[in-house]
Amino acid sequence: MKTNKILLGGITGGVSFFLLGWLIYGVLLMDYLTANYNQCAMRPMQEMIWWALVLSNLALGFLLSIVFSWSNTTGIMAGAKVAAITGLLLSLYLDLSFYAMTSMFSNLTAMFVDIIVFTIMSAITGVVIAWVMGMGKK
Repeated sequence: MKTNKILLGGITGGVSFFLLGWLIYGVLLMDYLTANYNQCAMRPMQEMIWWALVLSNLALGFLLSIVFSWSNTTGIMAGAKVAAITGLLLSLYLDLSFYAMTSMFSNLTAMFVDIIVFTIMSAITGVVIAWVMGMGKK
C-alpha cells in the first residue's frame, strides 16, 4: 500500500511540477527570464529535449513522495511545509552553485526570484502530493 501511494504521489507530483513550470516559467515569467538569464545557455523551445524535462519533473515528484513517506508527513499543510523546505534547500544549492560557476544568472535578483518561485512551486506540489497520497483526510 505504501509503495502505491509513493508511485501515485510521485507521478502526480511530477505532473504538477511540469504544469507549474510551464505556467510560471514558460508563461508568466517568460519576459523576465529572457531579460535576466544568459540566453546563450538556453535552448530554443523547438529544440527542447522533452523526455529529459519530463523525467526530471518525475524525479522531483518521487523525491518529495519518498521524503513524505519516510518522514511520516501527515496532512496537506505539513506536505506544503516539508515540500517548501525541501524546494528551498534544493534551489539554494542549485542556484548558488550556478551563480558561482556559470554566467546563467545576469544578476543576484534573478537568482533570488528563481529560489522564491521554486520554493512556491514545491509547496504547491507538496499540497498536491499530500492530497493524492491521502494525507488530507485528517
